[in-house]
Amino acid sequence: MRLKMTSRPRKGVLRGITVGLSVMLISLLSPGALAADPPDTVIELPAGLACDFDLRIEIRGGEQVFREFTDHNGNVVRTLSAGKGFALSFTNLASGATYSLKANGAVTHTRLNEDGSSTVVLTGHHVLILFPTDVPAGPSTTLHVGRVVYTVDPNGIFTVQKVSGKTTDICARLSD
Repeated sequence: MRLKMTSRPRKGVLRGITVGLSVMLISLLSPGALAADPPDTVIELPAGLACDFDLRIEIRGGEQVFREFTDHNGNVVRTLSAGKGFALSFTNLASGATYSLKANGAVTHTRLNEDGSSTVVLTGHHVLILFPTDVPAGPSTTLHVGRVVYTVDPNGIFTVQKVSGKTTDICARLSD
């Protein structure tokens, strides 16, 4: 927020503005006010896709660096995304229950295979959503803190190969 003064206020008026700004800043920095900031992106997934209920995901922030690596012909063969992930807020649209995650470190390595598939390695803090067509079959929305390896076939089907570290079932958290 910017304040623009077009004329110099009298001494008493300036004190009132200072007190008013202090109160406004305190209210803006309260946890409820931060949650009221509009999200950068909102995704709503119908019941049966990511959870057994309609799921809303609000995405805020994120500071990722993205790099592409090419072969001798200039074809992209690998990508790397690293940095601070996104603050995420999940809402069970049926019950109104919410679960929020602050932004944490996240790295994604993706190898593009010659057959059109890709192999993805996630490290750090990631949320992986598996649909009913994936392997294992969803619906599931899981926070992984550790390492996950999965493949994506040319049709967009995810197949989880390996998981290590701590997991949190976000759908279960929103169902309690």
